[in-house]
Amino acid sequence: MPRPERTRVMCVANQKGGVGKTTTTVNLAVALALHGNRVLVVDLDPQGNASTGLNVPHHTGVPDVYDCLINSVPLEEVAQAVEGIPNLWCVPATIDLAGAEIELVSVVARESRLARAIAAYPGHFDYVFIDCPPSLGLLTVNALVAAQEVLIPIQCEYYALEGLNQLINNINLVRQHLNPRLEVSTILLTMYDRRTRLADAVEQDVRNHFGDKVLQAVIPRNVRVSEAPSYGQSVMTYDPGSRGATSYFEAAQEIAERGVKEPVSRNA
Repeated sequence: MPRPERTRVMCVANQKGGVGKTTTTVNLAVALALHGNRVLVVDLDPQGNASTGLNVPHHTGVPDVYDCLINSVPLEEVAQAVEGIPNLWCVPATIDLAGAEIELVSVVARESRLARAIAAYPGHFDYVFIDCPPSLGLLTVNALVAAQEVLIPIQCEYYALEGLNQLINNINLVRQHLNPRLEVSTILLTMYDRRTRLADAVEQDVRNHFGDKVLQAVIPRNVRVSEAPSYGQSVMTYDPGSRGATSYFEAAQEIAERGVKEPVSRNA
């Protein structure tokens, strides 16, 4: 896959839970890393599911992203190489992160703690994926301030579109006040069931509204995608031939090619 000219920091966000944020983060990161890109995953969700999916230890006592946000520990000291996947690193999240929302309230420059930690990382990455919690609190704001691009996974179901306006409004607020270079660059449709008219209707609505920001690749409902995390793997390594794996590969390829053809606008 082509490598971008400069680091692309992508925040995977949607305040609705269960839409495939973590699954998308893990599988895109693995797909890009397996095809020659240097990738860092920052797990910013206290549940630590991205850490689980990459088989990275994240029990209590493991240095994690909380230490970076609250105690200013350098990111390279907490980043762990992902076993079996060259070029892929993960900054894990432990349950300590659950208290970070409250502790950050009194911290100086609380919205930009993650941005500074990523900027200070001595190595070069082609991609940094930030897996956000399903909320619009200070952790998600930190991710939006650190990122240049927002990737929004949208579940192909009726409720999926309900909270989207609020998310877009928050992204616009962050752009106006904290991070003028932020843009929604990518929309990915997940959990697509071709047998239902509803999935088709949601897809048409999303494509009509967001235009070419929506990837052509669509992630189907696939049992292999759901099974993979229980083995501490992504679907890319658990069952590379499955429909879920090939769909995520197509999505990663599209994201990589877009990054080369259309360099991220700094004025957007």
